[in-house]
Amino acid sequence: MTRPTAHTAGPEPDSAGIPPTPADAPDAGLERWRLVLGAPAERHTGPLGAEQAAQDAALDWLYGRDPDLKRRGVRRSGSTPRTGGDGPSPVTAVDWLDDIHRLFPKETIERLERDAVERYGIQEIVTDPAVLERVEPSATLLRAVLRTKHLMNPQVLRLARRIVESVVVQLLARLRPEIRRAFHGTRSRTPSRTPLARNFDFARTVRANLAHYRPAEQRLLIERAHFHSRARRHVTQWQLILLVDQSGSMAGSVIHSAVTAACLWGLPGLKTHLVAFDSDVVDLTSDVTDPVELLMRVQLGGGTDIARAVAYGAGLVENPRRTIVALITDFYEGGDADRLRRTVRSLVEQGTTVLGLAALDEDANPDYDRQLAGLLAEAGAHIGAMTPGRLAEFVAERLGR
Repeated sequence: MTRPTAHTAGPEPDSAGIPPTPADAPDAGLERWRLVLGAPAERHTGPLGAEQAAQDAALDWLYGRDPDLKRRGVRRSGSTPRTGGDGPSPVTAVDWLDDIHRLFPKETIERLERDAVERYGIQEIVTDPAVLERVEPSATLLRAVLRTKHLMNPQVLRLARRIVESVVVQLLARLRPEIRRAFHGTRSRTPSRTPLARNFDFARTVRANLAHYRPAEQRLLIERAHFHSRARRHVTQWQLILLVDQSGSMAGSVIHSAVTAACLWGLPGLKTHLVAFDSDVVDLTSDVTDPVELLMRVQLGGGTDIARAVAYGAGLVENPRRTIVALITDFYEGGDADRLRRTVRSLVEQGTTVLGLAALDEDANPDYDRQLAGLLAEAGAHIGAMTPGRLAEFVAERLGR
């Protein structure tokens, strides 16, 4: 495991992520390489200063436990103990968090916390009340909370809820405008006297003002700008049924599905359902307006019965030709794959749009069983990976037909 480049706040880093060395600190470059490479490099770089030694101890507390070091015969220097009146004491997760928040810039802290939880499984970061009071809420920690809720007592759950609420508020603030924007009316060709930048008619404005073009200056003077009007879509009631796999690998998609459903809830012409599944099926539609409460009910892990979930979703369909079933899963089926394929084909044949999404988050990086996904594509499902905004655009396009 290569350590992340560690540095204190200061000048902007270069393309390699390493800040420039100040003129009055000729050894700073060597110190940064020593922090990146660890103790074995010290014979070439020289000893660290006091602050860099503290950074090195914090990095070693985390990355010194990497099993690859032992395989390569690298001796761990050991986490630097804290010394008190009665001698040294071990560094705890609380101590470590205090240290990294004091020693590193925000982007490095986020990387260290993510590696601690996801790479090394240091669960006390999300199960220890003292740690939860100090930790910075982030998407990584939210995923960790969802995975470890079953280990938490009521006091810890109350503290963990702060992480859930904070990250959900951030996601709502970012996704709600993007999703709602997808449902704005389309531009019409009817002129408008309302000067809105988003409705600016570039082509008509240029044509109408060509007489004012100045060749010597290569400039077009705009005497009058023209704008489109917007026609609001008149739609028949549609259903969107979100079927979300809550197996451990789908944590990011579960989070974004909950927030997306909350953003879509109450839009005119759209009836939204949210259903989570593993080997069981849980209809969470009643909690869609409160994504924090919804996520606190989700329990990641367990088996996966996609066929059962799709059959449940098929039972919710009211008007097949006005329904979108979005199946969000990694397609690793633990149930009856033949039943799943038959149910998907039946939905498609009756006019339902079936989406099979391998991811629904800001990255949309798919990791899925391509064989089963291919079988569902042959049955008529649309298979892919989407961000929440792209899903909203897809739904809005269907509503506008």
